[in-house]
Amino acid sequence: MADALPVTLGVYRRASALAAPLAGLIIGRRLKQGKEDPERVAERRGFASVERPPGLLVWIHGASVGEVLAAAELVDRLRALNLRVLLTSGTKTSADIVARRFPPDVIHQFIPYDVPGFVARFLDHWKPGLGLFIESDLWPNLLLSASERRIPLVLINGRMSPRSFPRWQKARVTIGTLLSCFDLCLTQSDIDHERFAALGSPNVITSGNLKLDIKALPADPERFDRLKAATGRRTVFVAASTHPGEEEIIIEAHRHLAAEIPSLLTVIVPRHPQRGPAIAQMVANARLQTALRSRGDLPSADTDIYVADTMGELGLFYRLAPVVFMGGSLVPHGGQNPIEPVKLDAAILHGPHIFNFADLYAELDRTEGALLARDPDEFVTLLRHLLGNPIARNRLAMSAQSVVARLGGAVDKTMAALEPYLLQMRIEQGGVDA
Repeated sequence: MADALPVTLGVYRRASALAAPLAGLIIGRRLKQGKEDPERVAERRGFASVERPPGLLVWIHGASVGEVLAAAELVDRLRALNLRVLLTSGTKTSADIVARRFPPDVIHQFIPYDVPGFVARFLDHWKPGLGLFIESDLWPNLLLSASERRIPLVLINGRMSPRSFPRWQKARVTIGTLLSCFDLCLTQSDIDHERFAALGSPNVITSGNLKLDIKALPADPERFDRLKAATGRRTVFVAASTHPGEEEIIIEAHRHLAAEIPSLLTVIVPRHPQRGPAIAQMVANARLQTALRSRGDLPSADTDIYVADTMGELGLFYRLAPVVFMGGSLVPHGGQNPIEPVKLDAAILHGPHIFNFADLYAELDRTEGALLARDPDEFVTLLRHLLGNPIARNRLAMSAQSVVARLGGAVDKTMAALEPYLLQMRIEQGGVDA
């Protein structure tokens, strides 16, 4: 394959090989930033931290938390077929999610940096019978090396945003070469299907969005009971996965509505928990009372805004609040996934910047399964309406659940598409020490 590579990929492979000595500097900087696990940095160089289990192994790769969670139901199906699963990702938060939410026999490793030697070491150790890449985290050396070893590769839950597609079109030959490494591309929607096909994917099937099939987020019963007792009969509103620029809008909305709803408790769950203290300072600057969950605080009767700056607890807060605002949508981030709160009966409010989940939000809005706030003033108006109108909230939540149920089924379609590859793995099982 190397002789047929476009110039861009040939240069990339040579440059990345020369960059191997710089890995230590990159890892060192990321360790200082808290972005690497100091006990597992060797995995970034392709050194496995555990032995490969005997038998058939399916490798699933997702960039971070969202992609890893999207694979949860698929992982369960594969395990039910007595297949071992290797799950790779690139962030500490996703590794924490795997440790907490996945069965102990699911192996997690950090994906190696995309250096030829590191990738070769990784593939030599794990020898996967099938590789599944979630959405569009495409690393050239990883894909090319796996393809050269004739490891069947399938892109699952493929998504191509309106922002990414024009950029990828400018490098169509390069991207087309990478996409040709996949035997099959399974996309979330017909629009994604068209975009991947236009970029050179040779075999594309629309299978739906795996995130629609996820189970409701879990919640620790004892923690929930403590929160419920602390909030009592207060009116709780949750702003989930917020980004910079949104907290100010939410704080101001609370100031407006607290005069009308004295029992209002606003919970801000930042997308990046490390921003918690800064958000608490914003609340204090607005002369409102705050409490930080990362410090072990529970909301008191005097708390105006509770900053839930922890990981993996959204299931608690979605169960607590009848109305949820999905962050990343009042600023041009692209919006966060609304399916999790929908599955816990919340009414959804969102801003105009939802290009990461454009098709889903469009269907929710069309069927009155969510409400769109185009600006901060409309945000206050719609939030007031939902908090004061339980009938409207219930109607919104029920409509959203109908949309999710109707659009679901991606896991079944994905498993059906993977069946020939899984069968071939079993036929070739003698090639791996079983």
